[in-house]
Amino acid sequence: MADETPNEQVPEETPEAVAPEAPAEETPAAEEAAPAADETPVAEAPAAETPEAEADADADAEGVEEIEDDEEEVDETPRVKPAIPGMDLEVDIVREGEDALGRETLYDEDGEEIIQDDDDSDVIDDQPIVANVDLSADARYRATGKRKTGVARVILKPGTGVYTINGKDLNDFFPRVTLQRNIRQPLETVGYEDRMDVIATIHGGGVSSQAGALRHGISKALLEADPNLRGELKRRGFLTRDARVKERKKAGLKKARKKPQFSKR
Repeated sequence: MADETPNEQVPEETPEAVAPEAPAEETPAAEEAAPAADETPVAEAPAAETPEAEADADADAEGVEEIEDDEEEVDETPRVKPAIPGMDLEVDIVREGEDALGRETLYDEDGEEIIQDDDDSDVIDDQPIVANVDLSADARYRATGKRKTGVARVILKPGTGVYTINGKDLNDFFPRVTLQRNIRQPLETVGYEDRMDVIATIHGGGVSSQAGALRHGISKALLEADPNLRGELKRRGFLTRDARVKERKKAGLKKARKKPQFSKR
C-alpha cells in the first residue's frame, strides 16, 4: 500500500499539469509579437521618406504653438463685476460752456461765440428772398390753400401788413402764437410783411388745419405775384400740400386702430 500511493500521484500531476500549460501561453504571445513588429516599420517608412509630410508636420506644430501663444495673450485678468451696476462706466455729461462734439469754441472780435455747423446743406437761410412784385393800387393776387378739411381763399393786395380773416383780425381769429408765426412766414420770407395785406375766407377743419390752409394759400398767391419765387418757396416747404389727414374709423374697432378691451371672463 505504501508503494502504490506515490507511484499513482507522480504520473497524474506532472504530465497533465505541466505539459498543456506551456504551449498555451507561448503561442499567442509569439503571434502577437510578430504582426506588431511587422506593422511598425511599414507606418514609419513613408513618413520619413516624403519631405511634404515633414513640412506639414512642422506647420502643424507651429500652428499649435501660435494658438497656445494667442490663448496665453487673451487670458488676461477677468473683468470684475462692480457692486453697483454702471459704476465702472465713464461719465459723458456735457458741462456748461463745453461743446458736445468736442470741438474748439471760437469767438469773434466782439467776444461772441461762433456757432460751427458741419453740414449747411439743409440749413434754410434766414435772409429774405429778393422778389419782384407789382404793388400798384389795383393789384390783386388770388389763390386757394388747403390743409386737412380746411379751405382758405386768399387775396393779396398792397397795404401795411394787415391780416383780415372772416372779418376778424389775425390775433383774434388765431390766438395761439405758434399758429400766428406759421401764417406770417411766407410774407416774412419774401420781405413783404409790411407792404401787403391779406384778406382770407376760411371754412372747414379745425384751428390748426385752418392755419395751415391759410399759409398754403398765401404762398400760392405770392407765386401768382412773382413766378420766380417758386424755387425758394418750395425749398422751404410753403408750396407743398400737406396731405396728412386723420385715418378713418374701422368697423368693429373703437377708432382707426384701437381695439375693444379684451375680457377673458
